Amino acid sequence: MSILAAIAVLAVLIFVHELGHFMAARLQGIYANKFSIGFGPILWKYQGEQTEYALRALPLGGFVGFPDDDPESGIPPEDPNLLSNRPILDRAIVISAGVIANLLFAYFLLVTQVGIVGSPSLSYQPGVVVNDIASSLSSAAAKAGLKPNDVVMSVGGVELAAKPTAINELMDSIQTHVGQNLNLKVQRGTELLSIDVIPEGGTSGKGQIGVKLAPNAIVVRQKAAGVVDAFGKGAQEFEKVIVLTVKGLTQIVTNFGEVAGQVAGPIKIVEIGANIASSDASGLIQFAALISINLAVMNILPLPALDGGQLVFLLVEALLGKPLPTKIQETVMQTGLALLLGLGVFLVIRDTANLTTIQQFFK
Repeated sequence: MSILAAIAVLAVLIFVHELGHFMAARLQGIYANKFSIGFGPILWKYQGEQTEYALRALPLGGFVGFPDDDPESGIPPEDPNLLSNRPILDRAIVISAGVIANLLFAYFLLVTQVGIVGSPSLSYQPGVVVNDIASSLSSAAAKAGLKPNDVVMSVGGVELAAKPTAINELMDSIQTHVGQNLNLKVQRGTELLSIDVIPEGGTSGKGQIGVKLAPNAIVVRQKAAGVVDAFGKGAQEFEKVIVLTVKGLTQIVTNFGEVAGQVAGPIKIVEIGANIASSDASGLIQFAALISINLAVMNILPLPALDGGQLVFLLVEALLGKPLPTKIQETVMQTGLALLLGLGVFLVIRDTANLTTIQQFFK
């Protein structure tokens, strides 16, 4: 059920995005003859008065189709209600409406969360949690006897206080003690252990012991005092997610080699969503808002086959006073689409191979 819930969240976000394009066209009187969720073979369709609505086999996106290039539409090429015959501003509204819809939807999700569930914040406890140990038995942490869920209370005689920077203090100590004995005081259940670990030099020359660390904190939720407060706190949460998303994309561009492995495809996103749904169903609201904002930010990037790429074509048309030749636009868009689909297939295969159930099957 948790997997179905995560898939449903993605489907809703795709629907919201495409609905933005569709409504922006219809409200301006622009023809839109197809509204599809997914790609590939049609699983279900309904022919409305003007539009064919469809669900397709590959739920990796969706699209709104326009009859401009459909010779069987029966609409004269010079009809002013064809998208291509509209002024640049009208077309820009249609193209950007999907992004705007995702942003608005994310904002109202966050307002709903702080109003009903409460906005989450971390209440820090002393120490740093060892989330996981590298599978290799030769890692420094495994040799020293560290185990998952251990809480490191002090490093080198210095206590790790209840604050957000505790994890950074532990990491700094590990990174600066390559080949040196480092004493850790570790809380394991009711026991307080003394464990000596010797960090190994990584590829960057910094020390590492083969662990994943997490703050020792519990999530505390605070509900809004009323409707007005909910909209205000929702705006604050919205701003936080926007900043985090932009920072993440900036890191991909400036430090691609180190963060490329963290880029998630639809399979990984569903897995993350399923884990959230199984542990805290209310967390799906924030998960949906996060993905909705990421979907909006990704789509507005000036890349071929994305909304941002089409807006670039409109900008060039506005500067030149005429659109780029159709052949050039089609070549750029098809190349971009092929690259995006290739990346999507790669991420699906990689993330599927990394699923816990798949890995356990081959053990």
